[in-house]
Amino acid sequence: MNKTIRRAAVFTLLLVLALLVRATWVQFYEGRALAEDKDNRRNAISLYAHPLGNIIVAGEAITGSARTTGSDLKYKRTYKDGSLYAAVTGYSSQVYGATQLEGIYQDLLDGTDSRLKSPLDGITGKRTDPGDVITTIDPDVQKAAYNALGDKKGGVVAIDPTTGKILAAVSTPSYDPTTISAGESTAWQNLRKDADKPLTNRALRQPLPPGSTFKLVVAAAALENVLYGDVDEKTDSPDPYTPPGTNRALTNENPNAPCENASIRVALQYSCNNVFGKMAVDLGQDKVKAMAEKFGFNDETQDVPVRAYTSVYPSDMDKSFTALTGIGQYDVTATPLQMAMVSAAIANDGKLVSPHMVSQISDADGDVLQNYDDTTDTKEIVSSSTAEQLQSAMQTVVEDGTGTNARISGATVGGKTGTAQHGENNSKTPYAWFTSYAKSDSTGKEVAVAVLVEQSDAARSEVSGNGLAAPVAKAMMRAALRN
Repeated sequence: MNKTIRRAAVFTLLLVLALLVRATWVQFYEGRALAEDKDNRRNAISLYAHPLGNIIVAGEAITGSARTTGSDLKYKRTYKDGSLYAAVTGYSSQVYGATQLEGIYQDLLDGTDSRLKSPLDGITGKRTDPGDVITTIDPDVQKAAYNALGDKKGGVVAIDPTTGKILAAVSTPSYDPTTISAGESTAWQNLRKDADKPLTNRALRQPLPPGSTFKLVVAAAALENVLYGDVDEKTDSPDPYTPPGTNRALTNENPNAPCENASIRVALQYSCNNVFGKMAVDLGQDKVKAMAEKFGFNDETQDVPVRAYTSVYPSDMDKSFTALTGIGQYDVTATPLQMAMVSAAIANDGKLVSPHMVSQISDADGDVLQNYDDTTDTKEIVSSSTAEQLQSAMQTVVEDGTGTNARISGATVGGKTGTAQHGENNSKTPYAWFTSYAKSDSTGKEVAVAVLVEQSDAARSEVSGNGLAAPVAKAMMRAALRN
């Protein structure tokens, strides 16, 4: 009997030890994972137990917090002009999480960021007041872009070339984050099912073929690699041009344009496909790719601080496809942010200041925790001579070329139109692009923009960069230079 009792006691002791080991493992090793689990209700209760910090535009909060009723979540996120700024703020929802600036700076906005705590707070565990995110957005430029896009589906970005500050980022159709902040499922499902995808940030996160706006990159490569000495030297460009390895010729939208052997200036002015298709082949894909990557293509870590989707210049293709990349087709894709960066670098004498949409973050007393304006990087993309020549050629596009709808009285404007094919054999409505820069003749203030109109109510025959995208760019540039 004693032997049986001893065995039972040992077995029971082993079970107790196993239970203690498991409890210790759960508490000390799995506890954090369980605490941070997205389905842990306590996290949401803690997050929304107090008002959140705010996202600031031009000194004013465009976010807020409101008391709730009938819920264990005491506060919900609110937005001022939510549809206008959705591409900047993202959303903070009690159920669906947080995105963009709301997600990136969630710890700061809910008061848990360690930089907000004093040594005493760390000991006592006292909750600290949340901090604020101060953006670089100019409300006048943001509103001008949003209103000019109107019912069109598209995205736009405006950058100050000299500082890298993003002055506007708009995506349409937009949505009001307030409608989903409390976790209202019907509103959320309607947004997710909407065929126009309003939750997609087209300004930063939907790269599409850039069409002829990419010719600026090819022109930069030709000048930097001395394929041609300057923008006014005649090129060796038959019209039409048939790339090697294919019998399909590259033709031009305007058959009467003087594109045969046209100089870079004239080829940009009339958007000559034959010139830039052959130019890309003559340079070779490696040199075109190298220039594209200097401007930011193929960069998978492009944070502003929202992670922008990668704009792509492809590799390992035959010469017929290289010719197509010369006119911004084949597998070339770009976001409006990327094409705004191209114009910004050209406008800033060949130097690209890293774009950013957050200027500072601060604590509840307004003390700066980090100043992003002081930590920007500047890279030389092309020489000042190349940049100056491209500026001049882009001005010709606006003054007497395909971009006349972007002219602004009292400002020097340079731009490039683009109409990118969409669908197999261009069976769908093309994308309309315009990228440009403007400089005030009186104040010297500058801005660079890119506009993508993905879809509009215009007839297919009326879809063009000058017709649809340039007027939007003009409205943005006028607003930026007016301030």
